[in-house]
Amino acid sequence: MNVEKKDLDKSQVELNIELSWEELQPYIEEGARELSQEVEIEGFRKGSAPVEVVKQKVGEMSVLDKAARIAVNKTLDKAIAENLSSQPIGQPKVDITKLSPNNPMAYKAVLSLLPEVKLGDYKNHKIEKEKEKVEEGEIDKTLEQLRENQTKENVVDREIKDGDKVVVDIDMSIDGVGVEGGQSKDTAVVMGKEYLVPGFDKNLLGAKKGEELNFQIDYPEEHHQKNLAGKKVDFKTKVKEVYELEKPELNDEFAQKFGFKTLQELKDTLEGNIAQEKKQQSEQKTEMKMIEEILAQTEFGDIPDVLLEDEAGKMLGEMEQNVTSQGGKFEDYLGSIKKTKEQLKEELKPEAEKRVKIALLIREIGQKEGVGASKEEVDEKQKELLEQYKGYEKVEERVKEPSYRAYLENIIVNNKVVQKLKDWNLVSEQDSQSSGSKKEDSDNNSEENSEENADNKKEEDSDNNSEENVDNKKE
Repeated sequence: MNVEKKDLDKSQVELNIELSWEELQPYIEEGARELSQEVEIEGFRKGSAPVEVVKQKVGEMSVLDKAARIAVNKTLDKAIAENLSSQPIGQPKVDITKLSPNNPMAYKAVLSLLPEVKLGDYKNHKIEKEKEKVEEGEIDKTLEQLRENQTKENVVDREIKDGDKVVVDIDMSIDGVGVEGGQSKDTAVVMGKEYLVPGFDKNLLGAKKGEELNFQIDYPEEHHQKNLAGKKVDFKTKVKEVYELEKPELNDEFAQKFGFKTLQELKDTLEGNIAQEKKQQSEQKTEMKMIEEILAQTEFGDIPDVLLEDEAGKMLGEMEQNVTSQGGKFEDYLGSIKKTKEQLKEELKPEAEKRVKIALLIREIGQKEGVGASKEEVDEKQKELLEQYKGYEKVEERVKEPSYRAYLENIIVNNKVVQKLKDWNLVSEQDSQSSGSKKEDSDNNSEENSEENADNKKEEDSDNNSEENVDNKKE
């Protein structure tokens, strides 16, 4: 087997592989056996017909084509192992370039490789931890959200007041021409909250069920809907229903609906939950700040398109899952931002590139520092997941697959590397406080020295004045 290697751009490599006619013979025999199992050949059991008989039945090129595909599968891994030092990623693109009777067979394989990573300094960055605290009003805001979730809606036959919920049909137009997507039925509007455009709800005040209202709104120049920004939009609106919203009082009885004895106990729990959430947010911010500083000192080779495509696809999937988990439809979301999946995926690529670089960085540091995951650690993680998803057969089967074990191993290693980076780069709270104290002492010393110098200067000036007075007296 003869192999020629050619380096391409974007961390790709091309291998041109040639097998002599003699080297191809075992694969021709194997290909003929497979074909003889697929077709009926009179006088022979399936899979037992000689090569020449199979050639006569299906044609020599059919046998050669089958042999070439078998040859690729059985020789490419060896060619990669003997000619590449970097790890290939994704599926190679293979083209058979030469195939004819009694001649060598040749094929070309284009592979994407993990790009070269040149690490800079990834220790001793002295990153101070981000500090987040529960701000005044956050607990009240959360309590208000809980109240809104417990709000009762009572149908009323009266004029619309501020704070009511109104169900309306809307028809929007500009200069008599209907606005695309501007027609909606049974749309809920809560009075006092911005809807569509500031001021829309104010036009409904005082109306009653069954009334039709016509009004015009000037859309602001900076409105997110470019086709409406800065324009006068006509609204034809029909009131379908009016609801009075009754929010529960904030008292012990309200807290008991959530399993707490008193309102104070509920507030204390909310404060603890918010504080925990803030702590997690600050840890994430600190971790990202650390990673970005290390990333800035790291050099990367060209990122293969296959990695960017894969990561952007994952990010798109995450967005879709977030939308559907909240009860929405991803197609509606795409329609609201007027983009296709492919357009959105393309916009995600800069962030996808950053995520790919972070993964490559952590992988390179892990290899350099010899960070690994033991079989016992992977077993324990797998056991946790199987216990968590007990009864979900498809999930259990997935978790048990060898490829998923490799995925779990990678997660464990990544977590270990990130923890090591934190140990090497984050300033402890004690050191941070110590540093702050030293600075304060330094500032105090500076102030004391300044005061002392000022006092000395006063004494010196006083002495000089005394001397001057004596001299004047002598005169």
